[in-house]
Amino acid sequence: MSAPTALIADDEPHLALHLQQQLQQLWPELNILALARNGLEAAERIAALQPDLAFLDIQMPGLSGLEVAQGIEGATRVVFVTAFDEYAVEAFEQAALDYLLKPLKAERLARSLERLKAALAQSPMPPDGQLAQALQQLQQASPTVPAAAPLRYVRAAQGELMHQIPVDEVLYFQADDKYTVVQTATAEHLIRTPIVELAGQLDPQQFWQVHRSTLINLNHLAGTRRDEASRLFLRFKQHARELPVSRAYVHLFKAM
Repeated sequence: MSAPTALIADDEPHLALHLQQQLQQLWPELNILALARNGLEAAERIAALQPDLAFLDIQMPGLSGLEVAQGIEGATRVVFVTAFDEYAVEAFEQAALDYLLKPLKAERLARSLERLKAALAQSPMPPDGQLAQALQQLQQASPTVPAAAPLRYVRAAQGELMHQIPVDEVLYFQADDKYTVVQTATAEHLIRTPIVELAGQLDPQQFWQVHRSTLINLNHLAGTRRDEASRLFLRFKQHARELPVSRAYVHLFKAM
């Protein structure tokens, strides 16, 4: 069996290096392929390198650790690194996701690594949608606050102009570097609100997340298409571009 591989993602470099040093001490055989400084870089490196493990900080610029995990296409196993309080930790346990609590403790890390070694030895590939369902369970188990009314408009600046765009007219939102693209049938706008924040403000019956960086409006969906590699793409009624669906969300479209 080849040496196991891992990626570490944390926007605080000293914390990423500290975790790397601890991993090297507790698991010398583990090959750390890369240290990512933000969520977008982590997503790109995971897609390119396909590590066995990804240690993801929850709160990172670009994409959160949760968003990165939702977009993983291969068999990479995720360990979340979090500074969340005791209630969120309980939610992680209920969702059966492994996590490390900041500040890191060697004893806790050692226990986590033993479980990871056993999981890699079995090496079954998680079923499609399993991680997405676990993350949804995590969100449901976390303490809730009274839900606000769904977002009805987004505001996008363009030079001296400010556009107010009804969300009903939005075909999809897509993360693009430091901005989020707001695509309508006739125009493209840029806003600074991250995808994870939009997902919590939009009507979940109307807007579905289909990729770590994409939210689509079901009302504008024309259908789906599969290519020769069985990858799923979404088609829109008034837009020529097709959008890919991450494996974590393919199960949402089984009826189509």
